[in-house]
Amino acid sequence: MPIKLTPFDHKPLCYGYTWTINDEDHLAEQIAYIALGQSLHVQKILVDANFVPRAPTENAAKGAIKLLTVDSGKDPWHRDGWMFQAMSWIAANKGTPNGVIRGPQMIAADKGFDGLQLQLDNAKNVVAAIIFEDKAVEDPRKTIHEKVWPEFSMFESGERENELTAGITAILQTRHDIDPDAAIETILWKDIRHYRISITVGDTHSNDAGRQRLFKNYDTTITGIAEKRRGETFHINNLRDWMESLAQKAIISIQNKVATNV
Repeated sequence: MPIKLTPFDHKPLCYGYTWTINDEDHLAEQIAYIALGQSLHVQKILVDANFVPRAPTENAAKGAIKLLTVDSGKDPWHRDGWMFQAMSWIAANKGTPNGVIRGPQMIAADKGFDGLQLQLDNAKNVVAAIIFEDKAVEDPRKTIHEKVWPEFSMFESGERENELTAGITAILQTRHDIDPDAAIETILWKDIRHYRISITVGDTHSNDAGRQRLFKNYDTTITGIAEKRRGETFHINNLRDWMESLAQKAIISIQNKVATNV
């Protein structure tokens, strides 16, 4: 697992994890596989260190490298946002092991919520639908208060229920041990929508007091039990430079895999 999760508890405001990168090269390799469309293989790697994914085709490699490359004259925000979504997806597989998660989006500027995960109990009943917002930004507090809280409020009010229903259906299409109709009815009518904001932070929001300022008003935006309000932070300085370095490592990983397959 290239990302270490360290729990924090700021209930009743929220709870969650801070992220630390254990192995940057390993993280770049997993992002490379996700960019190649092999997220299922990454899930297998996360639970079985001996699993070896298939080698990519040259066409898949070209598409993956394009996803990880910022065109000349363009801003890196979309590319960096996609990479951070991939990191969030990796962390979510670890943070909610009894969950069923939607595969990562493969379009850097795709709209809609950034991720969706269903949490199951031991009887395979859906007990929560966790809606993700993932933000790789340099102004985390402004982003959360001006963008994330309004997004979460819309989902909580039921305004985007059609998107949530479609997302849940897509996740459950291959699960024959869960009744999708019952799961959707439970999520929509029994108030088990949960929320997860993952965001990059600098020194200001890297400690307990800083995180509580960062997530201020989470409990008034999403009311109810604290378990509905999850926050995850990744402390990184020089965000754009670090993302570019990570992207280049992922590209080299893809190129090496293609060369091995020739």
